[in-house]
Amino acid sequence: MKKNFLPLLTAATLAACAPTAKTPATTPAATPETTASTPPAPQDYAAQAEEFLRNYSAEYQRLYTQSSEAEWRSNTHIVAGDTSNSGATARANGRMAAFTGSSDNILTIKALLEHKADLTELQVKQLQTALYNAANNPQTVADVVKRRIAAEAAQTEKLYGFDYKYQGKSVTTNDLDELLRKEKNPARRQQVWEASKAIGPTLKDGLLNLRDLRNQTVQALGYSDYFTYQASDYGLSREEMLTLVRKINEELRPLYRELHTYARYELAKKYNQQQVPDYLPAHWLPNRWGQDWSAMVEVKGLNIDPVLAKKGAEWQVQQAERFYKSLGFPALPPVFYEKSSLYPLPKDAAYKKNNHASAWHMNLDQDVRSLMSVEGNTEWYETTHHELGHIYYYLTYTNPEVPVLLRGGANRAYHEAMGSLMGLAATQKPFLTGLNLVDAKTQTDQTQTLLKEALNYATFIPFASGVMSEWENSFYADKLPADQLNAKWWELAKKYQGIVPPTTRGEQYLDPATKTHINDDPAQYYDYALSYVILFQLHDHIAKKILKQDPHATNYYGSKEVGAFLADIMRPGASKDWQAVLKEKTGEDLSARAMVEYFQPLMAYLKQQNKGRKYTM
Repeated sequence: MKKNFLPLLTAATLAACAPTAKTPATTPAATPETTASTPPAPQDYAAQAEEFLRNYSAEYQRLYTQSSEAEWRSNTHIVAGDTSNSGATARANGRMAAFTGSSDNILTIKALLEHKADLTELQVKQLQTALYNAANNPQTVADVVKRRIAAEAAQTEKLYGFDYKYQGKSVTTNDLDELLRKEKNPARRQQVWEASKAIGPTLKDGLLNLRDLRNQTVQALGYSDYFTYQASDYGLSREEMLTLVRKINEELRPLYRELHTYARYELAKKYNQQQVPDYLPAHWLPNRWGQDWSAMVEVKGLNIDPVLAKKGAEWQVQQAERFYKSLGFPALPPVFYEKSSLYPLPKDAAYKKNNHASAWHMNLDQDVRSLMSVEGNTEWYETTHHELGHIYYYLTYTNPEVPVLLRGGANRAYHEAMGSLMGLAATQKPFLTGLNLVDAKTQTDQTQTLLKEALNYATFIPFASGVMSEWENSFYADKLPADQLNAKWWELAKKYQGIVPPTTRGEQYLDPATKTHINDDPAQYYDYALSYVILFQLHDHIAKKILKQDPHATNYYGSKEVGAFLADIMRPGASKDWQAVLKEKTGEDLSARAMVEYFQPLMAYLKQQNKGRKYTM
């Protein structure tokens, strides 16, 4: 999964700090000329809020930029044993935290919010955002915040500096992913899968420490735990968020049940296993966490790997930019190509980098960058379109109407929805034939195409809204005991995904921590599940109402109307309510209806394939 970097949450899992606004002025003392009965002059709270926000935002942006630069260095230049980058990151994030969580700022914000009725809606939204940021860094517990920031920086270094080994050789996560997509021998597959989990135990102490520090930080401003804090960014309680993600799981359960049964039987056949297991062995799947099974299916005529390998990595990034320009978006600013880290490091590089794709809004202005390791293949082709979705979202809401503090997605899921929407659009057949990546005369099997998409999108939901969200809820809100971390993970994987490990995975392992986000993007993985739901709602609207095309065979390329529709959603950033935006643009509330409908034609095929097979979910 591609995670865009939004330092409001990460560099500012930190948060922000700005010169404290002056506290609301008191009424002047009565002079001999004024009588005791003269009413005090009314306070202009809107003007006070404006002055505070102007000062706060300027300092916030300055410190945010410093923090982003330090985080960028920590992610792009990792040298074993060298802690200078993590030290610089901790210092920058510490300055950011000291500012956003300053007691004076918190008092001023709370005082101003007591006069909501006198403020503009935009001022209220900015003040609420500043208070949300403060809750992650309250200087009333400055020592806890400082220790949390240092612990996060140290965990990041461990996470991305780990030396993965397979058959005695150092390998990258890209190498392991490739092996899991292609290796046919079950014993070797198990070795690869186990190699990918070797990092877990090294992260256990750090993660348990971070759990305590993250909880203590937000408790200082009244949140019960870190999961509750993260859910509040949507305007939802912890219970409301869990209800929402469980509802999505239920809506997609019938489709997932068919896919799970199909995968068990098809993979048993592929690996020459006589016995079809009741649950999917984790190492049978073409992904380290079983979150994307699409590599199980190759659609004849739609395998563009050989074409992309010839065109090379640079072409993919430039082509993604051409796509956005064809919709009416501007060319990327030069800084994107000058400062991004887009391709794998040379084999002999003296340092490592984070290979997990991400998009960065460095200064909440025009400095936008992406961290990727693009290679000439379909996965990276989709990823480049996805990451540029984030980049163009940043650029579109960076406009004079949107204050610095509200330069974010309508909610966190919207950012992912935009990226994933463009990834989906860029892989549909009419789009690919338009680019001459696929011959227009090539006959492709529509059912197989839909199956491949379902094995990507539908299989992801139980992992994201089920396993990840439920585990982190238990971890943070229920204070899951240290001797039950792995057991809980596999209990959830079995319940939601129908997946089991190849061998017993005791508490000497920490398999959840092998997922990047558990460490450095905590308690918000449901963003991705919600983003898929939003993406299908947007795609359904674009296909049917704007392009008048079959949602399964669209070509957005060159449609200025599609570009205008997307820009209208992107432009306000977080200055408009996310639920209102969705309703206004698609005519419906958040619902998996469009996603279920999209895959409905596949259900008859799967039921036919699964006739006489044993269902275990």
